Amino acid sequence: MHWAELRHSQGETAASVPSLLSRIVYGGEDAARQAADDLGECVCGLGFVVGEATAPAVPFLLELAGTPHVPCKTELLELLENIGRADVWHASASTARNTKHSPSYREQLGWEAASRATVLTGRPVVERLASSVRPEEAEPARKLLRAMDEVPPFSAV
Repeated sequence: MHWAELRHSQGETAASVPSLLSRIVYGGEDAARQAADDLGECVCGLGFVVGEATAPAVPFLLELAGTPHVPCKTELLELLENIGRADVWHASASTARNTKHSPSYREQLGWEAASRATVLTGRPVVERLASSVRPEEAEPARKLLRAMDEVPPFSAV
């Protein structure tokens, strides 16, 4: 993966994504939580805007959420829920009067669809976490499962 070639939700290069993922695993509890927060801004800005780097980041988020001893599972599961629910571009496309969209707008629609689809592929990991005896894992995992059931796949715009 060439993260520097991808753009995150703020339009900047996603080159920082690998180091943020590493800090989640190796940085200690405070560093991991800060890295999860920073990563959230990169891949799902404001909690609802995805970018080109979002879908490629989701498998890593799912893997980390399913890994024992990662201190910020709640934050990761909430981030995955936000990514799965993100639909700012599709919502605006469905209300737009002009059906001719610019190529960049179509890219953004594709990023949302790919990101949601990739989150949905993580259902087995999330189901396993939802059955955890640890409430800090189980509750956000159950919430993510409900979101997975509530959000439909995107239709072509």
